[in-house]
Amino acid sequence: MIAREIESRGIPTLSMSSAFSITAAVNPPRAVFVDFPLGHTTGKPGDRTLQTRILREAFRHWEDASTAGEICALDVEWAEDHAWKDRVMRASGQSRGSSETHHDDRVERFDTPQYQSVEDAAVADIDCPSCVFLSSD
Repeated sequence: MIAREIESRGIPTLSMSSAFSITAAVNPPRAVFVDFPLGHTTGKPGDRTLQTRILREAFRHWEDASTAGEICALDVEWAEDHAWKDRVMRASGQSRGSSETHHDDRVERFDTPQYQSVEDAAVADIDCPSCVFLSSD
């Protein structure tokens, strides 16, 4: 929804997502889908080669997209098999079709912004000056 508002003001956008059904429902002007765990849309931490590839392919789609609402699925893999999907889709307990049990290792969610470092928190601006142009005032 934000992307459509920004685009209506003449600024092109590109949404990146790891949640295909949600992205399709929102219908952004242009989007790329990466079948990775949520929170890892641009790749694995520290994997600069993969991150660069994902961003290059995303920008290529941004340039080539010709149909509004088109979602381009990038051809990248999180792992050699898709076993990771079973683990992340279950909060805890048994994996489907397996006797293996696992525990919920997801990070707790908070109502307030969380930053990766003290430095990030120090430079964050709660008033988001880059978004003021969206104000209707």
